[in-house]
Amino acid sequence: MADHRAELARPTSTVAVRGGTLAAGGMSVEMPLWRAISYFRVMALAYALFRYFNAYLDYLHPVSGWIYLGALTLWTLASTRAFAGPLRCTWYVLAADLAFAVTGVVMSGIIDTPARIHGGALTLPTIWAAGTVLGFAGKGGWKPAALAGTVIGAANIVGHGGVSPDNLHNIVLLMVAGCAIGYVVELARASEAALTRALQVEAATRERERLSRDIHDGVLQVLALVQRREGDLGELGRLAGEQERALRTLMTGGPLPRQAGADQDLRTLLTPYADDRITVSAPGTPVLLAGPVAGELAAAVGAAVDNVHRHAGERARAWILIEDEPEAVTVSIRDDGPGYPAGRLGEAEKAGRLGVSQSIRGRLLDLGGTAELYSVPGEGVEVELRVPRREK
Repeated sequence: MADHRAELARPTSTVAVRGGTLAAGGMSVEMPLWRAISYFRVMALAYALFRYFNAYLDYLHPVSGWIYLGALTLWTLASTRAFAGPLRCTWYVLAADLAFAVTGVVMSGIIDTPARIHGGALTLPTIWAAGTVLGFAGKGGWKPAALAGTVIGAANIVGHGGVSPDNLHNIVLLMVAGCAIGYVVELARASEAALTRALQVEAATRERERLSRDIHDGVLQVLALVQRREGDLGELGRLAGEQERALRTLMTGGPLPRQAGADQDLRTLLTPYADDRITVSAPGTPVLLAGPVAGELAAAVGAAVDNVHRHAGERARAWILIEDEPEAVTVSIRDDGPGYPAGRLGEAEKAGRLGVSQSIRGRLLDLGGTAELYSVPGEGVEVELRVPRREK
C-alpha cells in the first residue's frame, strides 16, 4: 500500500495506462517534433553549403561567406544535441541560434553584389533560419515563434534587399510555419497535461479502492463477526489485535502483509475455507499462480465466503470449485441459500456495503480477470472468478 502512495507522491515522470505508458516528462508528443527540427537544421546546413559552393565566385567577398558558413557548421553540429529536446534547448541556445541567423542574413547584404540581391539571391543561411523559428515554436509556442520570425524578417528587409516581393513571400511563409507549429505544440502540451491529470485521478481512485478492500476484508469483517458471535472473547480479542496492527501499519504508510512474489499453490490458500458447511474441490496437482495474484484471488474468495456466512443463513451449504485451465484459473463459489433479487447489489453499493463491488469485482478487475455473480431468489448464489494466466 505504501508503495502505491509513494508512486502518487512522486512527480509524474511515467504514468502507466492500462496497456500503455505516457512518456517521461509529458513530452511524448513533442519528441518526434524536436527530432525533426534537429534533422532539418543539419539538412538545411548542407543545402546552404551546396548553394554557396555553386555561387561563391559571384560574391564580392567570398572568403567572408566561407568564414560565416564554417562558423555556422560548427554551431549547428555543436547544438544538434541541444535541439533534440525542450529541456536541453534552453532560451540561451535559441538566442545564440537566432544571432547566427540574423548575422548571416545581414552579412548577405554586405558580401553579395547589389545586382544579385535585387535579383532575388538567397541569403547565406537560406532555409536554415527556419530551424531557428521552429526551435522557438517548440520551446515556447506560437508567440516566441512569431517574435523570432519577426526579427529574422526585419533583418531580411533591413540588411538584404529591403521590401521586395520575394522577401515578403519568405517572411510570410516563415511566420505561418512557425506560428502553426507553435500552436500545435501548445495544444499537445495542454492535451497531455489534461491526460496526466486524468490518469493521476484514476490512480488515486484505484488506490482508494484498494484501501477500501483492505478495510472491508479486515476491520469490517471482524466487526461483523463481533455482532454475530457471543462468547469466545479470546478469539475476538486476537482478531481485534490483528486489525489494530494492520490499521496502524496503514496509517503510518507501511506495507500491509502480502503474499510473496514466488508462485503459490492456490489450493493451499483456499482449502482452509473448508468446514462442516463449505466443501472445497480442487485438482490433484498444484494450481500455481504468481504470489500476489494468488493472494488477491484468495481474498476475493474469502469475501464471497464471508457473504455466504452473513447472508445465506445458518443452515446453508456452499461449494468452492477450483478449475485449472491452460489459459486461466477459475474459482466458483456456490451456495444453496435464499439468493437475492435483481437490483440488490446496486442498492448495497449505494448504501456503502462494498463487499461485492470492491473486495470481489475490484480485485478481479485489477488482476485483469472477471467476476460474475448469478442468483435467482430461492436458488442460492453462484460467484465465478476467472483470472487469466500471464505469459512468462
